[in-house]
Amino acid sequence: MSTSTSVSNASRLAAFQRNLLNPVKLRLFALQRLPMAALAGLRVTELTNEAATVTVPFTYLTKNPFRSIYFACLSMAAEMASGTLALMYTSTSEQAVSMLVVGMQAEFTKKAVTRIAFTCPDGAAIAQAVAESCATGEGRTVVCTSTGRDTSGEVVAVFRITWSFRAKKKGV
Repeated sequence: MSTSTSVSNASRLAAFQRNLLNPVKLRLFALQRLPMAALAGLRVTELTNEAATVTVPFTYLTKNPFRSIYFACLSMAAEMASGTLALMYTSTSEQAVSMLVVGMQAEFTKKAVTRIAFTCPDGAAIAQAVAESCATGEGRTVVCTSTGRDTSGEVVAVFRITWSFRAKKKGV
């Protein structure tokens, strides 16, 4: 990779991060592409090349009959933490890359009764899978771990989401 290409890619990554961390732009993006996430109040609170954090509030719209956050809302936030990283690397790639969730596993360890922050630290693995798929034309999978913590820092849930990445053939 040439120096100008890596500088260009770094500036595209930085622009993507600025856009998603801007509350107004995130809200518009969510309303257009992820309306349920917008309705549930999900927010991207941290986004770097290595990690992303997404929060889900404990509100009337996200609660279940047991007075905790509904597991589907927790799943949505966990997927969005890893998906934000996946979207960042696929949308800033010089080659078109498709992405798809192909598996999910979850462990719930505590009742979610406050704002929950899901953090996924797998940006480097996602970047590598996207780059390898672009280089080889073959699909790659990455198992991303999103850990949800409540406001006191205790782990509430851990999700392992398997993403598939495949570079699209040029001219398609």
